[in-house]
Amino acid sequence: MGRLRAGPERDLVDDYLKRFERTGRALGLGPVRVQEVDDRKGGGMSAEADLLRRALPSGARLCVLDERGTLMTSPDFSDRLARLRDDGAQDMAFVIGGADGIDPALRAEADMALSFGQMVWPHMLVRVMLCEQLYRAAAILAGSPYHRA
Repeated sequence: MGRLRAGPERDLVDDYLKRFERTGRALGLGPVRVQEVDDRKGGGMSAEADLLRRALPSGARLCVLDERGTLMTSPDFSDRLARLRDDGAQDMAFVIGGADGIDPALRAEADMALSFGQMVWPHMLVRVMLCEQLYRAAAILAGSPYHRA
């Protein structure tokens, strides 16, 4: 939910997505398509969930970013992406909810719920962190020294 305006966060997202696509292509990951959804009419979490569902690619595996989701290490996240790829998943949709979070019904439909911790993060920072973790996952799978653990 929401739109990312020009600025440092947009620059970081663009940089990490470019890196991910460069690294991930050879691994069968990507490309990434960012679909921004704006809820200008309001209507709460249920209305947001309906807008988000309409924006999802048909047949996509759904991952919601939610503070109640699973905490993962970066290597675990990269393993999960590789497993989904190897199991034939064509698309993976990562959903970042609005200010009130993800509608419980949409959260229940998700194949995976991922948490970046119990703190609440602004949408723009969650997007940056997700893009960085996508790139890091590709770097781990490629054996790149970017991830040092």
